[in-house]
Amino acid sequence: MAGAGAIRTFEDFVKVHGLLLAAAGIPNSLYRKLFEKLSTETFDGGNYFQVEPVEDGRQRRLVLTSDSMAKESNVFLVDHALSFRLSDVPKQLQEVPGLAERMASLMCVDGDLNSDFAEADDVGCESEDGKLGVMEIVEREVQKTKKEGQDAVVWLELDDLDIDDDVFISLDLPSKFPDLIALSLCDNKLKVAETITKEIVKFKHLRALWLNNNPILENCEDYVTDVIIRNCSSLEILNSSFTSKYTEWALGFRGGIYDKDNLGCGHDKDHSLQGVTSLDLSNRRIHSLHNRGFSSDAMPSLSYLNIRGNPLDDHSVSDLLQLLKSFTSLDALEVDIPGPLGDSAVEIVEFLPNLSLINGVNTTRVLESGKRVIDSMLRPRLPEWTADEPLVDRVLNAMWLYLMSYRLADEEKIDETSIWYVMDELGSALRHSDEPNFRVSPFLYMPEGKLESAVSFTILWPAKDLRYGDECTRDYLFGIGEKKQRSARLTAWFHTRRITSLNKASPTSSLARSDGRPLRVYTDIPSVEELLTHPGFILTTDLKEADIIFTSWQVDEETKKATGITDRQYINQFPFEACLVMKHHLADTVQKAHGSPEWFQPTYNLETQLTQFIGNYYVRENDRADNLWILKPWNMARTIDTSVTGNLSAIIRLMETGPKICQKYIEHPILYRGKKFDLRYIVLVRSMNPLELFITDIFWVRLANNTYTLDKKSLYEYETHFTVMNYRGTLNHMNTPEFVKDFEQEHQVKWLEIHSRVKEMIRKVFESAALVHPEMQGPTSRAMYGVDVMLDSSFKPKLLEYGVYQLPTALIVLELVNMTWNQLLATERPSKLENFLTTFSVACF
Repeated sequence: MAGAGAIRTFEDFVKVHGLLLAAAGIPNSLYRKLFEKLSTETFDGGNYFQVEPVEDGRQRRLVLTSDSMAKESNVFLVDHALSFRLSDVPKQLQEVPGLAERMASLMCVDGDLNSDFAEADDVGCESEDGKLGVMEIVEREVQKTKKEGQDAVVWLELDDLDIDDDVFISLDLPSKFPDLIALSLCDNKLKVAETITKEIVKFKHLRALWLNNNPILENCEDYVTDVIIRNCSSLEILNSSFTSKYTEWALGFRGGIYDKDNLGCGHDKDHSLQGVTSLDLSNRRIHSLHNRGFSSDAMPSLSYLNIRGNPLDDHSVSDLLQLLKSFTSLDALEVDIPGPLGDSAVEIVEFLPNLSLINGVNTTRVLESGKRVIDSMLRPRLPEWTADEPLVDRVLNAMWLYLMSYRLADEEKIDETSIWYVMDELGSALRHSDEPNFRVSPFLYMPEGKLESAVSFTILWPAKDLRYGDECTRDYLFGIGEKKQRSARLTAWFHTRRITSLNKASPTSSLARSDGRPLRVYTDIPSVEELLTHPGFILTTDLKEADIIFTSWQVDEETKKATGITDRQYINQFPFEACLVMKHHLADTVQKAHGSPEWFQPTYNLETQLTQFIGNYYVRENDRADNLWILKPWNMARTIDTSVTGNLSAIIRLMETGPKICQKYIEHPILYRGKKFDLRYIVLVRSMNPLELFITDIFWVRLANNTYTLDKKSLYEYETHFTVMNYRGTLNHMNTPEFVKDFEQEHQVKWLEIHSRVKEMIRKVFESAALVHPEMQGPTSRAMYGVDVMLDSSFKPKLLEYGVYQLPTALIVLELVNMTWNQLLATERPSKLENFLTTFSVACF
């Protein structure tokens, strides 16, 4: 991918970027236009598109504002607002000025979750000297009324002013503002239901009241709602939901007609709903649309309607369809499917022939697809947060709805960790469709012809013909079909349908020579060549004459045929040992043999069991059980691409960086001096049938560097949740005797009892392999495995994973001593690992 120099011409551009252009799928006809925009950094999307809020401001969509745009007629650059490696993102959000604020705005998590004033002005709550106090604001409104000769203050916003119960009572708002029709008290500290409702019901003309994000709603929402609605006869909007008393005023408020400047309902009789073209009624708890304001006569120009998230249970399907059919200008409809309009998008479209879009999908495509479920019919998964949750935490939770990824590579190597990124505001507004009209692809532009000069962009181009007003969409899972669990993977962005979800022994032989001659060893492992100095062995470069083959490559039947390896030569691996050393196969082996044993955490192969995992996740969520999971690549070491999260969207999106298992995280491990740790045991296997294992009471203790915590931001801290510090962080190991002594004192336990449980668990795992995979037996196979173990809060061992183990001191495996399990455990226990390696000479060959 390296170039010869700076990119000067179009020909240079294609020569250097040819592979990237082809991989991105960009049409050849757009290459020159792309080069022109890249070389001049032209971001002209704003001339063609507009970003609009939807889903009550909790999501955005991208709309075409040009008269039309033909398929593959243009290409656009999308900037990256944030790029990171997963472990670095909390630090970036905390340390880069303004970044968390920008991301929160882009992801629609910067305002009150339910407030209709999320994007409104501050209504004069700021002065030149800073934020005014609540008393000053109230007094200013009183004086303003007197000075301007108004009849009365009718609209009052007192949001986020730390108003508690005592302050609220002292304000005496019903006396000062008896004619209020709208009062907002969002994000305050109102607590006692009886105290607050007694004061609020004194307002006799209230049409809208917002108490969102006050403690009063946490435990007493039903009581507060009931008291206020019964006593405020004109109330139409309560906490962003419509009451049963709503009229055209509430509809006008949602349609942008009525607000503090255009009050309506008796205050401005000339105002009407005639000009409403777009109406978002999503998640308003509306039970009935039978209302004089909701009619084609009142809103003859209505072209876009969103009624998602409402029960609408005061209608039959046919009644509701008939009502919507009367809106002859209605062009785009958003509704839950299945839902109040029935279970079939096709039947809805057939009954409402004027529709062009239903849930963002072209109605022509819906009719062509017949009864097939359309991905975009699903209800979107929107981020949730609490009022006191910091912006950084909100962004970390919501970002999985927006992230894309790529992996860096050059001619020599590929980077082991993926780069995740968030497109800018324009790119992030592209919503999903299973029949998208745009394509997107990450692209690295190298202006100097070298990877070091690369600048990352996302490229956007039309894949279909569009007309003015069309929503621009992309396929979040482009190229992924049902064979790769498309429907289940869409759960990252949508609320999908929930799913609840040994042989006869034979003697083993020894390779030891009766004449005492040394054994010939062939190896391709440098450490073996360097350290194998025992006189019982000599090295050979002739594979065919070797008695022992100690290799890093996989020896299967095809390899044996190709190299001439015979069944008389001993090999440092067992056939089919992948059933233990690859994480997804290990899980399958254990589950087939034992089901769900206590010593093995619930584990799912996301490539084949995503649906089952989602079902378990929802069950645990409903039961309020711990729902933290660890994702591990099938066959990578050093915790590469391993993540800990409780975010369902994150879990599904992380599949994009390679095949993984998802395993229930041990949230409450036993700690050592407040830190997480695990144990690495070395197991030598001489035979699988009969099962002959060798283990000792010496093990590696691997300690995390940071004090253990389950704080959300800590999940991105490698040195808090991981213990393998050989490759990242400061190495923090202990020798066995020191650890055992301290651990017994700290927790008042006997280590020998714990060690006995660990040995029993390890034996059960190998018994599982022998039972499920009898083909793993090889009469001339010998191997050494690393077994990682963690202890839970009850001191019970939990199996983490297995791995093929190749110590630099390969002498352990190759020295030949016929020693039984009991003999091994009876050997002297040395105080240092180095001494142990000398005495741990086991009968492998």
